[in-house]
Amino acid sequence: MSDINITASGTSCSNLNSTPVTVPLTEDEADALIFMREEEKLARDIYLALSDKWGVPIFANIAASEQRHMDAVGCMISRYQLVDPITDDTPGIFNNEVLAALYPALLSQGLESYEQALQVGATIEDLDINDLNKELASAQHTEVIATFENLARGSRNHLRSFVGELEKLGANYTPQYISSEEFEAIISSPMETGTAGGKGQGHGHG
Repeated sequence: MSDINITASGTSCSNLNSTPVTVPLTEDEADALIFMREEEKLARDIYLALSDKWGVPIFANIAASEQRHMDAVGCMISRYQLVDPITDDTPGIFNNEVLAALYPALLSQGLESYEQALQVGATIEDLDINDLNKELASAQHTEVIATFENLARGSRNHLRSFVGELEKLGANYTPQYISSEEFEAIISSPMETGTAGGKGQGHGHG
């Protein structure tokens, strides 16, 4: 399998696209790629807005990682000739109705306070991990599995970062999507390295 080359400067699809497609995607895999493309956009859009509001590195750093995640899924969408759901890259614009409704609700919460902004970040990563877990459970295609595993690794790192910042404030995060057991296993383990792992660490507020 050819890898997607994801670096700090962006994503190159050249390696992936240099090899022919030999195994078609299932309908579920195609739907999953389309959904994850916009879910990564949701994260990026909110983190960029929260970065503007609170001016702390964690949001800008993780927003850049989410852009790389978007690009990685975009490579897969292009490779398998799917219709890209992002026809308008304006922040807050989504084709998926669920994500379109989540955006204003999460953004409003995140603008209330720095602590609430971190809670929103943890919530988004919690949701992302849960959705990726579901997609990985049914995915069959090697390239789809590799892409989603890379995204999940990044989301686990982002969750660790947000929870770490909350702990500095004396606050906690209660998982809403993944199990308490999975949550504890993630935050009690060290940052993971690897393609698209995006640690996204930043300093505290102030």
